[in-house]
Amino acid sequence: MSSIFSSVPTAPPDAILGLTAQFRADPDPRKVNLGVGAFRTSSNKPYVLPVVRRVEQQLADDPSATHEYLPQDGLQSFCDASARLILGADSPALADGRVTTVQALSGTGALRVGFAFVANFISSSTAVYVPKQTWSNHRNVIPAAGLPRALEYRYLDPSTGAVDIAALVEDLDKAPAGSIVLLHGCAHNPTGADPTQAQWLQILDVVKRRKLVPFFDNAYQGFASGSLETDAWSVRTFVAAGLDMLVAQSYAKNMGMYGERVGALSVVASTAGAEDAVRSQLKATIRAMYSSPPKHGAMVAAAILGDEKLFAEWEGELVKMSARIMDMRVKLKAALEKNATPGNWDRITSQIGMFSYTGLTSQQVTFMREKYHVYMTANGRISMAGLTDDTVQYVADAMKDAVESVVKQD
Repeated sequence: MSSIFSSVPTAPPDAILGLTAQFRADPDPRKVNLGVGAFRTSSNKPYVLPVVRRVEQQLADDPSATHEYLPQDGLQSFCDASARLILGADSPALADGRVTTVQALSGTGALRVGFAFVANFISSSTAVYVPKQTWSNHRNVIPAAGLPRALEYRYLDPSTGAVDIAALVEDLDKAPAGSIVLLHGCAHNPTGADPTQAQWLQILDVVKRRKLVPFFDNAYQGFASGSLETDAWSVRTFVAAGLDMLVAQSYAKNMGMYGERVGALSVVASTAGAEDAVRSQLKATIRAMYSSPPKHGAMVAAAILGDEKLFAEWEGELVKMSARIMDMRVKLKAALEKNATPGNWDRITSQIGMFSYTGLTSQQVTFMREKYHVYMTANGRISMAGLTDDTVQYVADAMKDAVESVVKQD
């Protein structure tokens, strides 16, 4: 007699997590992992921010600390500080009481709760538009939340590695009123190509004209430019326009708390009055999904966000981490030019954030993995944080060989 589970098909491996598993199983000492979206030190080691470590120790030494449940909507001090961080302490939406913020399971959890809220209380048939090049899990989360499969809007100009603003605006101009448009607040994943401020204003114009609902995914505030204020500009500009919108935040990258799942979701209303109802329904959604969020990471983040000295130290860490990534961009571009790799590699330094969209094809990526044991996602995205001074020339030489040896088929 067979099990009722015998007919369950095997799911395909996650493109990113599966790549990490392959890397770990590879015995070659030359191997380089450029797929993982996590900051690494100059010696390619995981990094715990000193300010995070110190707050964790303070919590461990506090005899009054407990492991009691948080409410469904999370730690209030963390939620309040998160809203101020992304929206600005002087945000008109905060002043008017138009913002409802709940704690979530990092950025993915914030997106999942937010899209479930849209499905339940706007419409389960609401169209959601995502960039043609986007984080692969966006396309998983949206239908899992009860919405139709994501639609695409054009985003990247493959010839330059920059945002194709004309195509982007043209596509959004055709979206039905009330559609959700997913936007990366900064450090676009996977391309590293961000709109300029002038281009953001063009996007805002079409969003307002078509009556679209922005949903910002903010996984890299402060981690892209090194400035929390600069990296929040796009979100704050849209909020100042008085739109209905949603904002997801993650502290995985900018506080290095990947495994603690620290995030927040804010629902920003164009007019005041719905906050209590919105909060009640977000809490009900969370209750049915995971009941309440984890406590430890939120307490660490709240302590840093709420203390002037700790906050300043964190800002200093963000400058250092973003500077290391930019240093790797400069060095990789220089190495590619020094070894005369065919093509224009200006995109390596014109893009921003953890990732760079190299323009390598899937065949070239496979060539590099099989011959040089250099791992990256099939779309040619590399994590700049995975490079070090010891590996940057090796990777550049592998890229040159791939470009010269593999005829483009994509």
